[in-house]
Amino acid sequence: MTFALQPWVSTTRAEHGMVLLNEATGRYWQLNGTAALVLSALLDGVPQQEAARRLAERYQHVHAEQAADDVATLVASLRRARLVATA
Repeated sequence: MTFALQPWVSTTRAEHGMVLLNEATGRYWQLNGTAALVLSALLDGVPQQEAARRLAERYQHVHAEQAADDVATLVASLRRARLVATA
C-alpha cells in the first residue's frame, strides 16, 4: 500500500512534530514527534509493518504489537480526516 498526502494538504515541521493543513477547509492537525516519524516513513514508501517495527525499535519500551496498533490507529485517523490517499 502506498501513501500520499491529498493535493490540498500541506505540511510543516514543528518543534515537536508536524502540522498538516487542509488548505480547502482551513483545518489543521498537529502531530506529535512519534506520529510525524510514522507519517514520514509511510510517505517515503515504508510499509505499515516496517513503520511499526521502526517505532518499536526506536522506543524500546513499546512492544511490537502496540506499535502496530498505534500505526494502524494513525492511518485510520488520517484516512477519516481525508488527509491521505492510499493505493
